[in-house]
Amino acid sequence: MSGTWQLTTMNVNGLRAATRKGFVAWRDKLGTDAVLLQELRMQTDQFKAEHAPPPGWGGARSQAEKKGYSGVSCWTRLPVRQTTTDPGIALAVKEGRWAQVETPEATLVSLYVPSGSSGEERQGIKDRFSDDLMGVLDGLLASGAPVAVCGDINIAHTERDIHAPKRNAKNSGFLPHERQWMTQLLERGWVDLWRKMNPDDQAYTWWSNRGQARSKDRGWRIDYVLVTPALAERATACWIEGREPALSDHCAIHATFSKA
Repeated sequence: MSGTWQLTTMNVNGLRAATRKGFVAWRDKLGTDAVLLQELRMQTDQFKAEHAPPPGWGGARSQAEKKGYSGVSCWTRLPVRQTTTDPGIALAVKEGRWAQVETPEATLVSLYVPSGSSGEERQGIKDRFSDDLMGVLDGLLASGAPVAVCGDINIAHTERDIHAPKRNAKNSGFLPHERQWMTQLLERGWVDLWRKMNPDDQAYTWWSNRGQARSKDRGWRIDYVLVTPALAERATACWIEGREPALSDHCAIHATFSKA
């Protein structure tokens, strides 16, 4: 590593499927220092060598009780001081939605917020999870430590973060109260790093599999690198990878920071 270090986050929409599409070669070519993944959809007994982190890397992984569902990981070549998969939210443990790793550079969290798109019941679960999550994030922020919470938040914050905002105004992920939740999070002090470093850009991180959304770039920005002010001060770049390579229905976000 040079005077900077890099993290990469992506919802892989099934790690086995992403691996078949070239995920491992893509990851190794990046030369990144931390890879935070969401929606692994794998259990321990399904893992093979190609699904594991590179040799010598450490980290944490959380799997859902339900097979083939959810799951997150945070793998890094940085020295690992401490890990946890329990932020104090029962659903995060049950559904594999939180993997936290403390390193000398920063505390890294891979987060996967539930989707509410399947109906009112799951929207209610998402809303309750988000309320509990706010308290957890308040605690991390209050610590004053450098922290990066990365992953699929399942909320497009503003009209610049979604194709056809008016048509999606009543859809989960762009509901008024969800967007207000994100506003409150940023007002508390968290930094949406990509937006901070690319204030005038419009780019997406997820595309529906319907209607040629990806080829026409009709997407949503629902994946984030959220950092505390202590880490935002050390950020040197943050970029959304874009529609290629299509390893998942999401794409990766990368960020670089000066070393502590």
